Amino acid sequence: MVHRHAVTGRRAALTALGALVATGLPSAMAAEPAPPAGPLPSAAQTLGADRPSAPVLRALERDLGLTPAQASLRLVNEAEAGTRAGRLRNALGNRFAGAWLRGTTAQELVVATTNTADVPAIKAQGAKAAVVKKTLRDLQAAKKKLDGAAARANTRDTPLWYVDIPANRVAVEARSKAAAAAFVKAAGLDAKSVGVTVTADRPRLLADVTGGDAYYINGSARCSIGFSVTKGAQQGFASAGHCGEKGATTTGFNQAEQGTFQASTFPGKDMSWVAVNDQWTTTANVKVEGEQKVQVTGSVQALVGAAVCRSGSTSGWHCGKIEQHDASVSYAEGRVDGLTRATVCAEPGDSGGPYVAGVQAQGVTSGGTGDCKSGGTTFYQPVNPLLSDFGLTLKTAAAEAAAPQGSVAQAWAAGRVYEAGVTVSHAGVRYRCLQTHQAQGVWAPTRTPALWQRV
Repeated sequence: MVHRHAVTGRRAALTALGALVATGLPSAMAAEPAPPAGPLPSAAQTLGADRPSAPVLRALERDLGLTPAQASLRLVNEAEAGTRAGRLRNALGNRFAGAWLRGTTAQELVVATTNTADVPAIKAQGAKAAVVKKTLRDLQAAKKKLDGAAARANTRDTPLWYVDIPANRVAVEARSKAAAAAFVKAAGLDAKSVGVTVTADRPRLLADVTGGDAYYINGSARCSIGFSVTKGAQQGFASAGHCGEKGATTTGFNQAEQGTFQASTFPGKDMSWVAVNDQWTTTANVKVEGEQKVQVTGSVQALVGAAVCRSGSTSGWHCGKIEQHDASVSYAEGRVDGLTRATVCAEPGDSGGPYVAGVQAQGVTSGGTGDCKSGGTTFYQPVNPLLSDFGLTLKTAAAEAAAPQGSVAQAWAAGRVYEAGVTVSHAGVRYRCLQTHQAQGVWAPTRTPALWQRV
């Protein structure tokens, strides 16, 4: 695997969602209370997908082979599909087996279930139904068995394993069939239920306060800035854990004194954050092409199949698609779990740099294979676990005061990271989370049906 490091510098395609039909689903879903008076924003409006920046569109056109109209339509479709997938996930409960996007413009949302009776309800939401044998929980349990086997054995010859939602199985990439078979056996899994790919590739780390700018660690190694963050009054940025240990000092792209690593986790996870001095001001910006920038507005996690773009201090601005979430990678330096795999290229020095889906922060570069000349695959550390683990608040274009991470768990609070399916209370009403994200004051449940469903 290649590790990619980076740092920041100074300073209406789908129709609105209706209630789920009652076929095969809880009756409470059809009796959802009316939303507050006044127009509510669509998912595309909430996530900023209806007003994409020119650099994002150009990169999607170049790297995904889209026309300008297709690139714009794809972003809207992805935003709307995320909300529909979340509502169906909540309705299907334990029968839910995953969701993913297909098509040039992400026009097809596929939702999997283990019960044929759910098919009409899925179709009623404009999604294609897939009836499979294993639930998402089944697949996640199987991957945990692989994680356990990896903790007991050398994974040099089996460097990658993950949940393959579209294939409804766990998958292993190995250097030989024999290595894969031994790994699967050690996990206690049926070999027929595990997909195996034999490849010579081994992901590597990509080492070498605007996301994508370069920074230097202890005057030597170079990484890329991920996203600007705050912790109380302290400003800083998020990056990859393998870029530096707690206490390591950093200088910026201009070699000026910059900050100090406050926390760093690697291996296991690949996350860190650096507190910057008063000569640096954090922004919501991510560097794209030339001197242009885009501003992140949140951290809503994108679906498998969604387009994602990355910025880095070595190779610049590139796009691709999300292939899998929750991948485990065995680098030569140690194993990392919970990564997302994407078809975006990257190179050494890009480590730590930001991934965005439209204007939603997704994660920071960890490692990968290949390069941006011949093409490659990358893995990124999702940003929401990073924010949650370190108690950080993402700097966004419309940030409001955030409640501390330690506030009452049952009550909705800005600044807290919420996983899809979690239930909270707000203004005396209960809501269920549709898409994993860090809450913002402007995203209160009463006004964001793209992210919360009243229950």
